[in-house]
Amino acid sequence: MIGIYYVHVPIRMSVIPVHQDDPNKRGLVVFGPVAPTKECLILMQELIDKYGPVRDIILPSVAVEHKVNAGPFARQYPNANFYICDKQYAFPLNLPNSFLGLPSWTKPLPRSSQTPEGDIWGGELEHEVVSVKPGIGSFYQDVALFHKASKTMLVCDAVFAVNGDPPKILTEEEEYIRALLWHARESKDDVVADTEENRRKGWRRIVLLFNFFFPGSGRGDLGPGPIIEALKTPGFENGWGGWKPFTWGDDEIKDFETFSANGKSTILPIIQIILSRDPKEVQRWLDVISKWDFNNVVPMHLDAPLAMGPKEFEDTFQFTKTGRNEVRFCDEDVKFLRFAEEGPLNFSVYKTDLGPLRGEPCGILRPRKS
Repeated sequence: MIGIYYVHVPIRMSVIPVHQDDPNKRGLVVFGPVAPTKECLILMQELIDKYGPVRDIILPSVAVEHKVNAGPFARQYPNANFYICDKQYAFPLNLPNSFLGLPSWTKPLPRSSQTPEGDIWGGELEHEVVSVKPGIGSFYQDVALFHKASKTMLVCDAVFAVNGDPPKILTEEEEYIRALLWHARESKDDVVADTEENRRKGWRRIVLLFNFFFPGSGRGDLGPGPIIEALKTPGFENGWGGWKPFTWGDDEIKDFETFSANGKSTILPIIQIILSRDPKEVQRWLDVISKWDFNNVVPMHLDAPLAMGPKEFEDTFQFTKTGRNEVRFCDEDVKFLRFAEEGPLNFSVYKTDLGPLRGEPCGILRPRKS
C-alpha cells in the first residue's frame, strides 16, 4: 500500500572529492548511488570536470530501495571500483548478485578500514560496517563513511531527522507536488489548493505513514469500501479515482510534532526493531566510529547535514545501554509495529531481550470510523 499510495521519500546520494593534490589519484567517491537519470549524469559530469573521474562507488545497504539503482549507476562508470555490503540477499528466493542487477565487477566492501584488506582509501576516508541479522533469511547492514577533511560522516539508514517542511525536491516537480496535495485531502473528492500549508500537511502525513504504516492519529481502511468508492470516479484528476484508504484525526499535528521533536535526530522505528536484535554488534560499531572526529552526519534520507559529533551520534542509540527498546515517539504510533512484531510477523524476526518498541502514551486518538 505504501508503495502505490504516493508516499515519496527522497534518497540522497553524496559525492566526495578525494586526493585532489595527486594528479594520478584525484577523483570522486560516490556514496549511495541513485538512479542515473539524465539530470543526475549532467550534475555528475560537472563534478568530474572539476575534481576528476569517479574512482569508487559504495552501495551502503542491502535494502532494495538502495540496491535497485546501484547497478545501473555503476554501469555508467565501468572504470570505477564498485563496492557493496557483503550480505546482499533477495526474498523470497535468494539470488546471486548478477540476478539483482549488479555488474560483474562488483566487489564486497571490507567490513572495516581498520583491517589490512579494508585500508583502501589512502588515508582520506575511514569506514565501518554494522551487520545485524534480524531474522531468518534477512540481513541489515549500514556503512559509516568518515571524510576526514570535512569532518563529515555519511550513513545510510542508521539515523534521521525531519522537520515540517517537505524536501526541496518534492516541491520542484509537478508529480511530487501532486503527491503532497493528494495526502492533504480531508475527503475523497477534495481538490486541494496548492498552498504552503497544504504542502506541509501532506508531508506530515507522508512521514507518519512511511514510519508507522498505521500511525496513532489516523485510521486505515484497506478493505473494499474505499476501492468501490474510487471506482465511481475513475477520472479523478490526481489519479487512482481519488482512492482514500486513510483518514486523519484532530491529533495529527501533535503526533507529528512529537515524532519530529523539532528536527532532533533519532532512529527510524523499523531500524530500531532490526538493530535491537543485536545490540552488542551495534555497540561495537559505535565504539569504532566514536573515535572519529566528525561534527556533521549526512544520512541518505530526510534532513541533512545533521550537526552531530561522536557523543551525540552514540547517544541516539540509547537502547544499547538501557537494555530497553524505548523510543521517543507516541506509544499510539508504535502500537501497530508492536502488534506486527509480536503477532503475525513474529516468525520473521528473532526474539530480543530488549522487548518490543514502546513509547510514552501521548493521548492521541484515532478518528472515528465513518
